[in-house]
Amino acid sequence: LGPDHPDVAMSLNNLAELLRAQRKYEEATSLHQRSLQIRVMTFGSDHPDVATSLNNLAALLESQGKHDEVMPLYDRSLEIRKKSLGEDHPNFAQSLNNIAELLIAQGKYDEAKPFYERAIVIG
Repeated sequence: LGPDHPDVAMSLNNLAELLRAQRKYEEATSLHQRSLQIRVMTFGSDHPDVATSLNNLAALLESQGKHDEVMPLYDRSLEIRKKSLGEDHPNFAQSLNNIAELLIAQGKYDEAKPFYERAIVIG
Protein backbone atom coordinates (compact mmCIF):
# COMPACT_ATOMS: atom_id res chain seq x y z
CA LEU A 1 0.00 0.00 0.00
CA GLY A 2 2.79 2.43 0.82
CA PRO A 3 3.29 4.74 3.79
CA ASP A 4 0.88 7.41 2.47
CA HIS A 5 -2.10 5.17 1.72
CA PRO A 6 -5.45 6.03 3.36
CA ASP A 7 -5.58 2.58 4.96
CA VAL A 8 -2.31 3.37 6.69
CA ALA A 9 -3.89 6.58 8.00
CA MET A 10 -6.79 4.55 9.40
CA SER A 11 -4.41 2.11 11.09
CA LEU A 12 -2.37 4.97 12.54
CA ASN A 13 -5.57 6.51 13.87
CA ASN A 14 -6.64 3.24 15.48
CA LEU A 15 -3.25 2.70 17.07
CA ALA A 16 -3.29 6.29 18.35
CA GLU A 17 -6.64 5.64 20.01
CA LEU A 18 -5.22 2.56 21.71
CA LEU A 19 -2.24 4.58 22.94
CA ARG A 20 -4.60 7.30 24.20
CA ALA A 21 -6.47 4.68 26.23
CA GLN A 22 -3.10 3.65 27.69
CA ARG A 23 -2.29 7.31 28.42
CA LYS A 24 0.72 7.27 26.11
CA TYR A 25 -0.13 10.73 24.91
CA GLU A 26 3.08 11.73 23.12
CA GLU A 27 3.06 8.63 20.96
CA ALA A 28 -0.65 8.97 20.30
CA THR A 29 -0.27 12.62 19.30
CA SER A 30 2.45 11.78 16.81
CA LEU A 31 0.34 9.06 15.21
CA HIS A 32 -2.77 11.23 15.02
CA GLN A 33 -0.77 14.02 13.40
CA ARG A 34 0.67 11.62 10.83
CA SER A 35 -2.78 10.20 10.11
CA LEU A 36 -4.09 13.74 9.60
CA GLN A 37 -1.18 14.57 7.30
CA ILE A 38 -1.84 11.52 5.11
CA ARG A 39 -5.55 12.28 4.89
CA VAL A 40 -5.01 15.91 3.93
CA MET A 41 -2.43 14.90 1.34
CA THR A 42 -4.69 12.17 -0.08
CA PHE A 43 -8.16 13.69 0.10
CA GLY A 44 -7.68 17.43 0.48
CA SER A 45 -8.34 19.60 3.52
CA ASP A 46 -12.16 19.55 3.30
CA HIS A 47 -12.77 15.79 3.31
CA PRO A 48 -14.83 14.07 6.05
CA ASP A 49 -11.88 11.80 6.91
CA VAL A 50 -9.84 14.92 7.65
CA ALA A 51 -12.63 16.05 9.97
CA THR A 52 -12.43 12.70 11.75
CA SER A 53 -8.67 13.06 12.20
CA LEU A 54 -9.08 16.59 13.55
CA ASN A 55 -11.82 15.39 15.88
CA ASN A 56 -9.71 12.53 17.22
CA LEU A 57 -6.65 14.72 17.71
CA ALA A 58 -8.83 17.22 19.56
CA ALA A 59 -10.22 14.49 21.81
CA LEU A 60 -6.68 13.37 22.61
CA LEU A 61 -5.66 16.90 23.55
CA GLU A 62 -8.84 17.34 25.56
CA SER A 63 -8.09 14.20 27.56
CA GLN A 64 -4.82 15.88 28.52
CA GLY A 65 -6.60 19.05 29.63
CA LYS A 66 -5.16 21.13 26.76
CA HIS A 67 -8.45 22.96 26.26
CA ASP A 68 -6.95 25.99 24.52
CA GLU A 69 -5.64 23.79 21.70
CA VAL A 70 -8.85 21.79 21.31
CA MET A 71 -11.51 24.29 20.24
CA PRO A 72 -9.86 25.29 16.92
CA LEU A 73 -9.65 21.61 15.95
CA TYR A 74 -13.27 20.92 16.89
CA ASP A 75 -14.37 24.08 15.06
CA ARG A 76 -12.53 23.04 11.91
CA SER A 77 -13.96 19.52 12.10
CA LEU A 78 -17.46 20.99 12.46
CA GLU A 79 -16.89 23.29 9.49
CA ILE A 80 -15.69 20.44 7.27
CA ARG A 81 -18.57 18.20 8.28
CA LYS A 82 -21.11 20.95 7.67
CA LYS A 83 -19.68 21.62 4.22
CA SER A 84 -19.12 18.04 3.13
CA LEU A 85 -21.89 16.10 4.90
CA GLY A 86 -24.56 18.67 5.69
CA GLU A 87 -26.15 19.88 8.91
CA ASP A 88 -28.42 16.84 9.25
CA HIS A 89 -25.66 14.24 9.27
CA PRO A 90 -24.90 12.28 12.47
CA ASN A 91 -21.21 13.20 12.26
CA PHE A 92 -22.15 16.88 12.25
CA ALA A 93 -24.19 16.21 15.40
CA GLN A 94 -21.16 14.44 16.90
CA SER A 95 -19.07 17.55 16.31
CA LEU A 96 -21.70 19.72 17.97
CA ASN A 97 -21.76 17.35 20.94
CA ASN A 98 -17.96 17.38 21.22
CA ILE A 99 -17.90 21.17 21.32
CA ALA A 100 -20.59 21.13 24.00
CA GLU A 101 -18.57 18.64 26.07
CA LEU A 102 -15.50 20.85 25.82
CA LEU A 103 -17.48 23.90 26.90
CA ILE A 104 -18.83 21.95 29.88
CA ALA A 105 -15.28 20.96 30.84
CA GLN A 106 -14.40 24.67 30.76
CA GLY A 107 -17.39 25.52 32.97
CA LYS A 108 -19.17 27.35 30.12
CA TYR A 109 -22.54 25.73 30.70
CA ASP A 110 -24.70 28.37 29.06
CA GLU A 111 -22.54 28.29 25.92
CA ALA A 112 -22.75 24.49 25.75
CA LYS A 113 -26.54 24.28 25.85
CA PRO A 114 -27.30 25.39 22.25
CA PHE A 115 -24.76 22.92 20.88
CA TYR A 116 -26.44 20.07 22.77
CA GLU A 117 -29.89 21.23 21.70
CA ARG A 118 -28.88 21.39 18.05
CA ALA A 119 -27.29 17.93 18.23
CA ILE A 120 -30.46 16.51 19.77
CA VAL A 121 -32.60 17.86 16.93
CA ILE A 122 -30.37 16.10 14.41
CA GLY A 123 -30.73 12.89 16.38
